[in-house]
Amino acid sequence: MNEENTDGTNGCSKVRTGTQNEAALLALMEKTGYNMVQENGQRKFGGPPPGWEGPPPPRGCEVFVGKIPRDMYEDELVPVFERAGKIYEFRLMMEFSGENRGYAFVMYTTKEEAQLAIRILNNYEIRPGKFIGVCVSLDNCRLFIGAIPKEKKKEEILDEMKKVTEGVVDVIVYPSAIDKTKNRGFAFVEYESHRAAAMARRKLIPGTFQLWGHTIQVDWADPEKEVDEETMQRVKVLYVRNLMISTTEETIKAEFNKFKPGAVERVKKLRDYAFVHFFNREDAVAAMSVMNGKFIDGASIEVTLAKPVNKENTWRQHLNGQISPSSENLIVFANKEESHPKTLGKLPTLPARLNGQHSPSPPEVERCTYPFYPGTKLTPISMYSLKSSHFNSAVMHLDYYCNKNNWAPPEYYLYSTTSQDGKVLLVYKIVIPAIANGSQSYFMPDKLCTTLEDAKELAAQFTLLHLDREHNLFSLDLCRRIWRK
Repeated sequence: MNEENTDGTNGCSKVRTGTQNEAALLALMEKTGYNMVQENGQRKFGGPPPGWEGPPPPRGCEVFVGKIPRDMYEDELVPVFERAGKIYEFRLMMEFSGENRGYAFVMYTTKEEAQLAIRILNNYEIRPGKFIGVCVSLDNCRLFIGAIPKEKKKEEILDEMKKVTEGVVDVIVYPSAIDKTKNRGFAFVEYESHRAAAMARRKLIPGTFQLWGHTIQVDWADPEKEVDEETMQRVKVLYVRNLMISTTEETIKAEFNKFKPGAVERVKKLRDYAFVHFFNREDAVAAMSVMNGKFIDGASIEVTLAKPVNKENTWRQHLNGQISPSSENLIVFANKEESHPKTLGKLPTLPARLNGQHSPSPPEVERCTYPFYPGTKLTPISMYSLKSSHFNSAVMHLDYYCNKNNWAPPEYYLYSTTSQDGKVLLVYKIVIPAIANGSQSYFMPDKLCTTLEDAKELAAQFTLLHLDREHNLFSLDLCRRIWRK
C-alpha cells in the first residue's frame, strides 16, 4: 500500500499516497466494525459482518462488479454499494502493485438487496466518465464433460466420475434424440461445492485424462438462468423434453388433455422438446405433476415449468439464439444439446490474410449451397452452439469469442481520413468492455481500408490476433467471473 494513486474524482487530479490509502481503509473499518484481510490476490471486507449469526447468505445474493477504476478502493466503493442494502462481504481483486484488478464481488444478506444493487448501480457513473457494470454472480458447481461414449448409462458415468473426482453429487445425462438407448455424448456433473468442482476441473482439464479409453473434454457448464419467484408464479406454460422426434404436436396435446379435457391451449414442438401452453396456471401445475415421467410414444418425458425470458437482457437474448421465434418468447433450454453444447478454448490460429495482415481465423469450411425443398423441417439453433469452424468472418468470430467468455459484445468506432489522391480511407477502433481497464484499452490496426466491410473485418482480425496472444489466459480464467470465482 505504498504505491501512489491518482484519483480523478470530480474532474480534479489529486494524489493519494499509500499512507493516506491505508488511513482511509482503517477509518472505514473503525466506522463499520468490519474486518479486512488480504489473501490469494483478493481483499475481503467482512464475511461475515459484525454480529452475524448463522450460515452465509444463499445463492443469488452476490453481484459481480466490473470496470472499477484501478485506483479506487473499499473506502469509496463500500458506501456506494451500501445504498442497496447490508453488505455481507466485499471482495476486491488486487494486483501485487497495490492497485485493484478492475473488478470485485459484493455479497448482500438477501437476494432482494442484490437485485436492487443491479437495478440502481449497473452503469452507475462511479467517477466522471467512468461507469461500472453490475450483474448477478453465481457459484458454479457443475462441469460439462464431453466426448463420453454414447453407449454409457447414467449409473456408469456417475460411478466413474466418483472414482476419479471427489464431491460428486449427481450426473445429468440426456438421451439421444434419435436413439433413446444412447446418451448424447456428454454429461453434466454436479458437485457439492464450487471448490469441489474447481478441483475436479483442475484435475481433468489438461486434455490427457481418459474415461473408458476416450480423451474427454471438460469445462464449466453454463449456469442456468435465474428467474424470480414472482415471475415463475405466473407461468402457465410447460417445457417438455426427451420426446421422440416422430411425436407430433397433436399427440402431445391429446396426452396432456387426458387429465382435463380442453385444458391445453396449444403446443409448439421443436425437435425432441416442446412447449405446452395452458389456459390456466393451475391446470399447468397439475399437469406437470401428473405427466412428469410418463411415456409418450415409448419415451419417458421430463416436464417442468418453462422459464420466461428476462426482457432486460441485452444481446444474449437476441444473438445467443436461446430465444426461438417459435417458442412464444420462452427460453429454449435444449436447443444447444444436439450439437456440441460447450466448445470453449483457444481461438484457431490458422493464418489468414487481409491486406497482408496475419490473424487467427477459422479453418476452411466447405462453402456451397444446397437445395431447400418445400417441407424441409428447420430447427432453430443458436449461432453459439456451432463450432468456431463454421464462421468465415472475423467479425462474427470476434462476437463468438466474446460470447463464449461471457463478455459484452465488442464495440466498433469508425474513423476516416483522406489519402493524397482524395480517397476516403477508413479504420475501426474496437473496444472490448470486459478488458477495457487492462493494459490495452482498445484495438486498432495500422492499415486503412477503402470499404467499410474491409475496415471492420481487418479490425476484428487484428483484435483476435492480440486477444489470442495477450489475453487468452485472462479470457478463459477470469472473464467467466460472473458465475465462477
